[in-house]
Amino acid sequence: MIEAFIYSLISVIIVSLLSFVGALSLTLNEKTLHKILVYFVGFSAGALFGDAFFHLLPEAAKSGFTIATGLFVLSGIVFSFIVEKIIHWHHCHNPEHHKSKKVKTIAYMNLVGDAVHNFIDGLIIGGSYLVSFPVGLATTLAVIFHEIPQELGDFGILIYSGLKRTKALFFNFLSALTCVLGVLIVFFIPWDLTKFLVPFAVGTFLYIAGSDLIPELHEEKELGKGVMQVVVFLLGIGVMGLLLLLE
Repeated sequence: MIEAFIYSLISVIIVSLLSFVGALSLTLNEKTLHKILVYFVGFSAGALFGDAFFHLLPEAAKSGFTIATGLFVLSGIVFSFIVEKIIHWHHCHNPEHHKSKKVKTIAYMNLVGDAVHNFIDGLIIGGSYLVSFPVGLATTLAVIFHEIPQELGDFGILIYSGLKRTKALFFNFLSALTCVLGVLIVFFIPWDLTKFLVPFAVGTFLYIAGSDLIPELHEEKELGKGVMQVVVFLLGIGVMGLLLLLE
C-alpha cells in the first residue's frame, strides 16, 4: 500500500511537470508565436473531442451507459455554461477589466476543464498502482503520451486568450497539480468518484471544444489558413485515436 502510494505520487509529479512543456514557446518571438497559436487552438479542439470520445466516454461506459451517465455528461456541460456565464458577468461588472487587456473566457474555461481532467488522471493512476506496479506504470506512460500534446494545446489556448507566457505556464502548472489531489483522494478517501467525474469531464471537454474553441476557428476567413485549421483539428483527433491503439 505504501509502495503503491509512493509510486503513484512520483508518477503524478512527473505528469504535473509536463505542464511546463509550453516553455518551448519561450524560444519563439511573439510575432511567430501568435501566427501559430490558432493552429494550437485547432489541435486542442480536436484533441479534446478525441479524448472525450476515444478515452473518457468508453471509460464511463465500462459498467454500462446508463441514464445517470448521460446526466453526469450533461452536468459537465451545464456546469461549464454556468461558469462561463459567471466569468462573463464578472468581466462586465468589474471596471478593472475594462482598463486592462481582457483575457478571453476560453482561458478560464480551459483551466477548469483541464483541472478536472488532471484530477481524473490522478484517480486513474492511483487506482492502477493499487492493482499492480506494471498496470500503474503502463497507465502512467499512457497518461504521459496523452498529456504532452494536450499540454501544448492548453498552453497555446492560454496565450491565444491573452495571458502572458510566464502566467500561462504558472496557471497551467496549478491546473496540473490537481493530478496530485486525485492520488490523495484514492489513498485517503474510500469513495469511488470516477463514475461521476469521468462523464463530467466528457461534458466539460465537449463544451469547451464545441462552444469556445470551434467558434474561434471560424473567425479565420482565409481559405488556406482555414484548410490548415481543419488539418490540425483532424490531427488532434488522430493523435488521441493513435494513443487509444497504443494503450
